[in-house]
Amino acid sequence: MHQVMIHPATYDTVRASIDKAFDLFPQDLRGKKVLIKPNVLRGSEAAEGIVTHPAVLAAVVDKAETLGSASIIVGDNPGLFSYGANEAAFEQTGLMAAARGTYRNIGLDAVSRPFNPDFMETVNVSRAILEADVVISLPKFKTHGLTVMTGAIKNSYGFLPGAQKARLHKIAGNPDRFHDLVVEVFKLRVPDLFIVDAVVGMEGNGPASPELREIGLILAADNAVALDAVMATMMGLEPGRLRFLRKAAEAGLGTWRMDEIHIDGHLVTLENFKLPPLGGEAIQDNPAVQEMLESKTRLTPQADPDGCTACGTCVEQCPAQALSMLDDLPQVDMDLCVTCFCCQEICPEKAMVLQ
Repeated sequence: MHQVMIHPATYDTVRASIDKAFDLFPQDLRGKKVLIKPNVLRGSEAAEGIVTHPAVLAAVVDKAETLGSASIIVGDNPGLFSYGANEAAFEQTGLMAAARGTYRNIGLDAVSRPFNPDFMETVNVSRAILEADVVISLPKFKTHGLTVMTGAIKNSYGFLPGAQKARLHKIAGNPDRFHDLVVEVFKLRVPDLFIVDAVVGMEGNGPASPELREIGLILAADNAVALDAVMATMMGLEPGRLRFLRKAAEAGLGTWRMDEIHIDGHLVTLENFKLPPLGGEAIQDNPAVQEMLESKTRLTPQADPDGCTACGTCVEQCPAQALSMLDDLPQVDMDLCVTCFCCQEICPEKAMVLQ
C-alpha cells in the first residue's frame, strides 16, 4: 500500500513538514548527486502562486545538505512563457536565492533519449536529470486547463528543455493524447521523492490562474500516482476520471484507488474548489493559447552576425547535431532541430536569437 503525507504548514514553518517527509520516505543522500526540481512555469512573483514557493525549495536544499549530499543541483526548464529564459525565471520568482548557490541552468546540456514513436522517435532530456542519483520533485498544488490538475506526474514535463514541449503539445493534438504524453515524459526518469507546495494552492483555469486558495499544507510521497490521486480527491475530483492517472496505473507506476492509499495526516475535500473543464477545453478550445503554442513551434534559432564570434559552442553542444558552421556563422538544419533552444541558452555572447 502506498502512503501519502498531509502535514499542516506555513511558509515560515515549512521545515518541520520537510523533516517529516524525509522521515516517512527516507532517502539515502550521503555522497549522492541530488537533483531538486521545483515547478517554475514562468517568471512571476512568489506571491502569485504560479511556482513552487522559495521557502519550500530553501528548506529542501537545506535538508539535502544536512543529509550529506555530494552535490546538489536545483533546476527546471520553464514552460511556454519563459523558453530560453531559465535564469530570468528563477531570479524573478526568488528561487535563485532560495537555491543558495546550487542553481544550474539544466537547459544548457541535454541528451537524446528514445521516446514513444506515437509522438516523437526521440526527445532531448536535461542531462542533469538523467545523471542524478536522487531526483526530488517539488510540484505546486494547482489546476491545469488541459490535464485538469498539475501535480507530481505533470511536474516532470519540465525535464524537457525548450520548445520541444510546445511541439509535443501540438503533436498530441487533443487532451486525451496529451494525458498519455505526460505519462510518457514522466517515465523517462521517475523521481524518488515528491514534496508538494500546497500552502497556497491555485484553482480556476490554471496553471497561471489568479485565483489562489489558502490551503496550509505540505503533501509528500514516494509514489506520484498515489500523491496525485490524493490531490485530485482534495480538489473534489474522482481520481479514476483523470486519464493520465489511469494510464500511469496501467503502466505499473502506482495506484489511484484511494482504498489502496494510506494517508498520514488528515484528508479533507476543499469546499467549492474551482476546477477547469474535465475535458481540457480550457486550453484545447482557446484560440489564443493554441496560437501561442503554434508560434513557439515555428521559432527557429538564428545567429546574430553582429554578436556572434564564431566560437562554435552552440555547434558543439547541440544535442540534435542540427547546427553547423558556415562562413563563420552557425546555421540550423530544421529537419534535425528539435527546438530545445539549448543553443540560445548556452551562447556565451547571447547572439543566438529565436525568430
